[in-house]
Amino acid sequence: MARWEPGARERLVVAAVDLFTEQGYDATTVAQIAERAGVTKSTFFRHFHDKRELLVAGQDALSRLLSEGIADAPPEATPLEAVAAGLERASSAMGPMNRQLGPRLKAAVAASTELQERDALKSVSLAAAMATALVSRGVPAPTADLAAEIGLLAFKRGYAEWSETDATAELDLAHYALAALNRLRAASASLG
Repeated sequence: MARWEPGARERLVVAAVDLFTEQGYDATTVAQIAERAGVTKSTFFRHFHDKRELLVAGQDALSRLLSEGIADAPPEATPLEAVAAGLERASSAMGPMNRQLGPRLKAAVAASTELQERDALKSVSLAAAMATALVSRGVPAPTADLAAEIGLLAFKRGYAEWSETDATAELDLAHYALAALNRLRAASASLG
């Protein structure tokens, strides 16, 4: 096994998602994931504590990018405009591999209660990162929480739509996430 080849972390994520889709999360072992990725088990454990952690690969970076985008929004930006800036920043880090894995990851999560729980925790963490960034801008906590939840929903909807479209389409994730945010903004205005 060529442990020294670059991209081990990415290969492990792809291998795990493929195996989770093919044979289910519970039936997939760390050894199988490592073998499929062309690395040793010890290399797996240098990157991840367990196979559940593969689902949240990149979560810290995504939280940081969302927060940075919100922090860097113009001072006069409304909470949702700041969230839009966060979505744009985070979307810039999502490339072809993320797009390709989307539908398979969605299927793997839908088939496993354990992965659904981990995905829910990831969502809570991303929303909390956005809310904290908004509060740091002086947004009151209830407003920050609501804006963050709307931002999270927009990101999820945008990501789902982006990952299910033709990979040759020129529109990037930011387009889909911002369009979803605008639809949610309009929907929230109709709540009365």
